[in-house]
Amino acid sequence: MTTTATTTAAPAEGAKRAPVVSFRQVTKSYGAVRAVADLDLELYPGETVALLGPNGAGKSSTLDLLLGLRTPDAGGVTLFGTTPQRAIEQGRVGAMLQSGGLMEGVKVRELVKLARDLHPRGYPLDEILASAGITDIADRMVDKLSGGQEQRVRFALATAGAGDLIVLDEPTTGMDVSARQAFWGAMRGQARQGRTVLFATHYLEEADEVADRVIVLHRGRVLADGTAAEIKARAGARRIAFDLDEPVDREALGALPSLTSLEISGRTVRIQSRDADATVHALYGLGCYPRNLEVSGLGLEQAFIALTTASDASTTGSTEQEGGAGR
Repeated sequence: MTTTATTTAAPAEGAKRAPVVSFRQVTKSYGAVRAVADLDLELYPGETVALLGPNGAGKSSTLDLLLGLRTPDAGGVTLFGTTPQRAIEQGRVGAMLQSGGLMEGVKVRELVKLARDLHPRGYPLDEILASAGITDIADRMVDKLSGGQEQRVRFALATAGAGDLIVLDEPTTGMDVSARQAFWGAMRGQARQGRTVLFATHYLEEADEVADRVIVLHRGRVLADGTAAEIKARAGARRIAFDLDEPVDREALGALPSLTSLEISGRTVRIQSRDADATVHALYGLGCYPRNLEVSGLGLEQAFIALTTASDASTTGSTEQEGGAGR
């Protein structure tokens, strides 16, 4: 997408980059529920960042705080060195949220044109429509759109001008496969222009394929932060899958060393292990002869589950110890 907006020269190699987004010891509670707990977080220019977390992890509250829709109870949030409200007024932020409906009684073209006209650095209208893949529905009434089409219109509204930060909440919900691919192609184009893209998603394969940085939130804190490969490595476990000709002895398999999970489906066994070499060695020691043996790293989804499960177990154990000490 071309633009007549003035671009900022890239910093000299080796120069320290100023963060686009900065959370400093941010806390937000709703009654007795602490949604965000002493959150420290920075995002930098040109990053494509996936925000992951189970339900209740604090993702939506974090996005609301980032966009100035809510005020932290403690700590501070800055965007481009100023308040979220001021950064948005300057046209530096585009957002695509799940909450809130689209204006009804207008055509798609009219709604996108309104967003473009209100933006201090608006793009040409036809380019916005083409980038979002909605040129063919530009003359359709907004209230006659499918769920996937509505998402693409929201994307057009979020990228109607030359913002420096794009915030997306579950952006591809309702889109078919081809629409998703086109959407992420457009997002990569935004990142190549030096913009920061932050998206929350439940589609972990998207985070694995698209993001160059993955942040896992859990209980309002950052549980893991790195590339998808680093997140997988941090989970520590590997997957082992094989078939057995002989009857499966669940008890014997469950006693294998370093197991973190065991799944048996007929004669097919799937294991997660913290030490795959020790587990496979012990498997042969049982007198088993596994066929179609495969050892592989965890996918991002399995790593995500392993990390949050381990965190929950650690929290439960600490709580029990505190409770026991108090009795």
